[in-house]
Amino acid sequence: MSKRTTPLIVLITCFVLLTLSFAGCIEEKDNSKEKTENLSVEKTQLDNSSILPNWNDGEYHDYQTTSQMLSDFNKEYPNLVYLFTIGKSVLGRDIWCIRVTNENSKSNKYTCLIDGAMHGYEWEGGEACLYLVEYLLINFGKNNTISNILNTTEVYIVPMLNPDGREQDIRFNDNGVDLNRNWDVYFGKLKGHCVRLGKLFGIFRIGVIKIPRNDPFKWYWNCGRYAFSEPESKALKGLMEQLNYNDFSFYVNTHTALHVLVTPWISYKPPFEMSTKEKSLYGDVVEWVVENTEYEAFISEGFETGGNAMDWCFKEFRVPSFNYEIYAEKYDPCLGSGAHVDLVHWMKTSLPFYMYLLVNVENLHNWETPDIQPLLPEGVPPKSLS
Repeated sequence: MSKRTTPLIVLITCFVLLTLSFAGCIEEKDNSKEKTENLSVEKTQLDNSSILPNWNDGEYHDYQTTSQMLSDFNKEYPNLVYLFTIGKSVLGRDIWCIRVTNENSKSNKYTCLIDGAMHGYEWEGGEACLYLVEYLLINFGKNNTISNILNTTEVYIVPMLNPDGREQDIRFNDNGVDLNRNWDVYFGKLKGHCVRLGKLFGIFRIGVIKIPRNDPFKWYWNCGRYAFSEPESKALKGLMEQLNYNDFSFYVNTHTALHVLVTPWISYKPPFEMSTKEKSLYGDVVEWVVENTEYEAFISEGFETGGNAMDWCFKEFRVPSFNYEIYAEKYDPCLGSGAHVDLVHWMKTSLPFYMYLLVNVENLHNWETPDIQPLLPEGVPPKSLS
């Protein structure tokens, strides 16, 4: 080979190597694109949009239909549901609790508690509990967010704490006692508009003393003879005590219909001061609710009460505790009067708050900033009716 041809061979060799390298880059880039597309498909499959329960307006659940619904869930989802009674009402009705979790997941789990219908005529609070149960069950294994919740959390829900009151469509239990005034924190104080009556002579049921008659926020509610005198509040207290030994992480006491989120303390000087961390978390939760739902923060404006479940749970177990008032249009929360309308709409408005707490259960347990945004189905929350 002559010296004159050597540079030419070198040049050709370099060109060939460069071409092969460039082709390799193209092939590698194409493979990368294919892998990215595959990952996108996987993610889409894992994060399928959740679906909503197929409810219709006007189809409210009384004690019998609630019991049947819970029993059906227990049969249909044996690996996700455990149904049990926490006690009996004054008239002997079962107070059902449903635990929703993936029983096949054996990891240590956080626990939380949500209840409703503590006041019997506040139907929407109990309905929201049932709606949440069904929403979690029908989406497990199909939606990554909900599957993760049930793999890591035991969700305890008591949809009807006051079955006697719900059947009679009254605020009180069958003894005439307001169950949300029967808890041992500022119990029975006249300043808190409570009066220790119970069921007079075991016969007379006096739920409220109306002084003055035209101002329900100044009426005096029957709180029972002593704290936890009523079987319903005693049963819920027992459940809370059990959860306290099992990573109890938050509590929601669901009512109707002030359209607000309430945090401790409703009134009075608290029996102890909240820490900076606790105040900060409550502030974060309230801010999220105001910005992401149509619900507002509760401002007492002189309203005082004692003996309520939320304050007691926070005082006793130091877990984030809330009073959540599901709105219902044209409904008077003190008189219990007005139509129960637009059921599905109010169920959709309740879902974001519950989901926000559930996706942040670990943060709430540790009193850390609940900064995870829940993924919600289309149309949730719905547009305001107003």
